[in-house]
Amino acid sequence: MSQTRLSSFIEAIINILIGYFVALLSQLIIFPLFGIHVSLTTNIYIGLWFTAISLIRSYAIRRWFNARIHRFAEKIG
Repeated sequence: MSQTRLSSFIEAIINILIGYFVALLSQLIIFPLFGIHVSLTTNIYIGLWFTAISLIRSYAIRRWFNARIHRFAEKIG
């Protein structure tokens, strides 16, 4: 059974949302350790940009792997 595009998208969104909050917390802790001092608003915007990129990457990789697995299953089945 292959995963639908919608299921892939929902999985990617949940994964990215959890990752976003982990990343935001990490930025708030780690940035000051390296002398990077930015406002909370700037941290949120930085996180949102990287989150959007990550969502697109995660979805594309999931669909690519799903297609390869489906083709492989058809060959052996």
